[in-house]
Amino acid sequence: MANAEHSGRPAGAFGATAVGATRARLHAARLGLWAVAAVLAVRQVAVVLSTPRGERLTDLETWVGQNGVLHVKGSLYDSTRFTGTPFGGLVLKPLTRAAEQALGWGWTFGSLLLVVALGLVAARALPEPVTRRASLLAAPVAISLLMLSLPVRNALWLGQTSILPVLLVLCGCFVARGERTSGVLIGVAAAFQPTVLLFAPLLWFTGRRRAALSTGLTFLACTLLAWAAMPHDSYTYWVHHMAGTGLGGKADDLANQSLHGALLRLGLSGPLEIGLFLALGAAVAVLGVRRAVRYARDGQLLLAVAITGCAAIAVSPTTWQHQLLWVLLAVVGRVGRRASDRLVWPVAVVLVMTLPARMMLPNMAPLYPLRDNVVLLAALAAATVVPFLSRTSPYFYRPVPTEYAEQPPARWRRVPLVPFLRRVLTRPNLLLELLLIRVTYAAYQQVRLAATGGTNSGGRARAEAHGHQVLDIERFLHIDVEHWANHAVVKVDWLRNFFDFYYESFHFVVPLSVLALLYWRRPVDYRWARSALGFATLLALVGFWLYPLAPPRLMPHLGIIDTVHGVQDFSQPDYGTLTALTNQYAAMPSLHFGWSLWCGLVIAIVAPKWWMKALGLLHPLFTVSAIVATGNHWVLDAVGGAVVVAAGFALTYALQGPRGRMTSTPAAREEDAPRPREPERERAAGA
Repeated sequence: MANAEHSGRPAGAFGATAVGATRARLHAARLGLWAVAAVLAVRQVAVVLSTPRGERLTDLETWVGQNGVLHVKGSLYDSTRFTGTPFGGLVLKPLTRAAEQALGWGWTFGSLLLVVALGLVAARALPEPVTRRASLLAAPVAISLLMLSLPVRNALWLGQTSILPVLLVLCGCFVARGERTSGVLIGVAAAFQPTVLLFAPLLWFTGRRRAALSTGLTFLACTLLAWAAMPHDSYTYWVHHMAGTGLGGKADDLANQSLHGALLRLGLSGPLEIGLFLALGAAVAVLGVRRAVRYARDGQLLLAVAITGCAAIAVSPTTWQHQLLWVLLAVVGRVGRRASDRLVWPVAVVLVMTLPARMMLPNMAPLYPLRDNVVLLAALAAATVVPFLSRTSPYFYRPVPTEYAEQPPARWRRVPLVPFLRRVLTRPNLLLELLLIRVTYAAYQQVRLAATGGTNSGGRARAEAHGHQVLDIERFLHIDVEHWANHAVVKVDWLRNFFDFYYESFHFVVPLSVLALLYWRRPVDYRWARSALGFATLLALVGFWLYPLAPPRLMPHLGIIDTVHGVQDFSQPDYGTLTALTNQYAAMPSLHFGWSLWCGLVIAIVAPKWWMKALGLLHPLFTVSAIVATGNHWVLDAVGGAVVVAAGFALTYALQGPRGRMTSTPAAREEDAPRPREPERERAAGA
């Protein structure tokens, strides 16, 4: 009634309409996310079951196959193929016959159900208060991330049981009623994976002492039961192999993401390595449990569980890829006071847990120690150093808001198509930018190489046929100048050397320099230019995939001299270190020219002085001359590069609208405002 009196019309109908629209959008988003989760689950199952027998579920075959270790009368650990605890072998033995009958379908779908249950429990465990939108969308998002993660994919592929201990711990912490039941579940998980015992101190120091005692007693009971049933195996596992150390693959294998494996990969061995591992492991365990206790008391129990699990990863003698699921749970931690920094930690965790390490860091020898231990480093960071925010922090729920540039009007009414992609005034997080640029470029390399079947010689006939098509079109248009330009440049040594150097050196240097300068001086223009470059590169990948094209230098009988690489074997081309990293038949469109044109246009638009604009436009001119003169591209390749760049700018305009206007921030306006003199300040204070 009060609303009706003030406004002259009842507001309830309008409020109900808005609420109904919001609920409809939320329902649609939820259905879409569940559809994505279902598609990912079906894909993972299809990948496993479509693989020929003998190449899938190899660990499960080793255990329960016709000659599996669970069938033999001797020790489970005679061949070191079984790496589980004696209790794990005791539990799996009765399932041997059933698993043998339905080795693929039963085990795979059972593991899939465990993953779904794990995602549901993790979504339920989010720290309070949780908004209704977050509670509805968290479960499908969690399940999708689990399906994409390398540990789950590895466990499904190998037929491992590593999902079960994580689920038992989460059920013990968030589902079980009563401390004793909670401790029993976690104790059973520790019987499968002994480092889970690290959760007992977490329970003890957070006041759940009955649960901690139940954990220890349950673990002891399960271990003694296995010892009574299989004394020789238990002695082999606990005494001879010191809790499974040395079972499975070599401890220095890249798949072992523990401190012990990292130290061995660094060249340490013997008593020095063992002593250092024990010292570092003890320090990580103590520090990790202390941090976990602090966050558990703060009401972030899921984060505390993740931190404890990450510490368990580090201190275990062997932690194989399928046992690294704890790191993904650390994605719930909030890091950073600014809203623009909140995505850094979750994005980094998701990328580390879903992509191969070679996509995270370049293939450079000095970075091998980081690349080979990237998951371990993420676990150590989560357990010991990442400054997760406390719920008592004023920034936990209300980070420093992001400031946006004023959106200039567009020529068309419905532009921008995605209004929430507004221009941010502040610089994006540098670490996140570098990480995304690296991952995007690695994906670009993989797609470009896969365009002809994953090899440089793959698709040669098709690429050469396309080359003849391009040459015929150029002859029809009278622009087939490649042979003339190539031989004219070869005759002039200094010109040949100049174009060779320009072709090899400026392709990456200039775009990276432009991006760096925009990032530092003009962050709004940086985001606009980066988006245009990303769209152009994505469209170019589509061109590489659909139309593999041999460059002039790889076309026999044309007489084109490869001035950069020299004489090559056309059946097995060799281009030095780049041979395995790039597809030599990805010529249409030319990103050499496309990226240079992007640089020239950005400089011409952003640069404040005319001579800077002119200098920027010289770069695409020199580049197109270099790619044609050296025999690396056709003239029409440059035309294709120009088309994808134009399309990249057009997509950026359509999705985000025109370039944002550079406006000063409120803080800057306060600093720039004239300040009163001291007497005026005193009078103002007195007033």
